[in-house]
Amino acid sequence: MTKYLFQGNYVGEGIRGLMQEGGSKRRDAVVNALESVGGSLECFYYAFGQTDVLGVFDIPDQAGAASLSLMINSSGAVNLRLTPLMTPEDLDAAASKTPSYRAPGQ
Repeated sequence: MTKYLFQGNYVGEGIRGLMQEGGSKRRDAVVNALESVGGSLECFYYAFGQTDVLGVFDIPDQAGAASLSLMINSSGAVNLRLTPLMTPEDLDAAASKTPSYRAPGQ
């Protein structure tokens, strides 16, 4: 499974819904959405400032992550951003590869 950092901002009706339902019910909705694509929640936090909600979850494949992102963003109530996370070993494997690349103008 791939871990993803999620960051979201509630907008319009999403803010009103959060105020009406409360934070734990919205977290439960995220857990249900994750389970629908075979994923699980690692951590979930609310914040204030640039980001309203953030955390980490596991999803088995990119298609599941993309479908979850599309579903949530299409609601118009939340702007969700997903960032795939890598382990140090993933970075070791990436650093050991030698791709071929020519920079522009060289």
